[in-house]
Amino acid sequence: MPVARKAASAARGGPARPAKPGVRELSAQATRDSILRAAAKVFAKHGYDGGSVEKISTAAKSYDRMIYYYFGSKEGLYIEVLEDAYRRMNEAEARLALDVAQPVAALRAVIAFVLGYYRRNPAFITLLNTENLHKGRHIGKSLRAREYSSPAIAIIGRILEEGMAQKLFRTDIQTRDVYLMIASMGYFYISNRHTLSAFLGENLEAPEAVAHWEGFVTETVLRTVRLP
Repeated sequence: MPVARKAASAARGGPARPAKPGVRELSAQATRDSILRAAAKVFAKHGYDGGSVEKISTAAKSYDRMIYYYFGSKEGLYIEVLEDAYRRMNEAEARLALDVAQPVAALRAVIAFVLGYYRRNPAFITLLNTENLHKGRHIGKSLRAREYSSPAIAIIGRILEEGMAQKLFRTDIQTRDVYLMIASMGYFYISNRHTLSAFLGENLEAPEAVAHWEGFVTETVLRTVRLP
């Protein structure tokens, strides 16, 4: 917008409208998003070491140089894939309609969400398994990892506080412990479902097995947090 038009807009009392992204900006963002989606699939399938830049650029129908241009390095891209995976889970969790004034029902809803999200997004589990094999050295370089963990823990914290206020929950329970309890029981079941199915001689992905485990986790968590 020319200076004269900006001044006129200000004189009328209206702020200058932000410029809409142009065709080149939209194209660049689309290319970046395409690379990020392709990288998530390649890293989930081949791991960090096997997920080469060439495989990713081929899957994204792009070029190797574009990965370096947008992400700086393969590691930079991998870190953004992990961050994006956490961000997507946070956004899904933020859409939960929770009534914290009903702490037992709210906690049940959170547990159902976490276990359900893990089931619906096995690639997320695979990415985390890969990063744990690398002892978290890549995600440890992320500037956003901790901010992505905060909302999930904060939601559980508010539920526990309300349950304590209503004298339904114990007052010596730590939010972090409840979060880890839910996450670990949901994560372990999904990440080891294939080997456990063979070991136990039953299909842990069968609907009845999944429903049974969710019920068991829910009651275990509630028994832990409730007053005797």
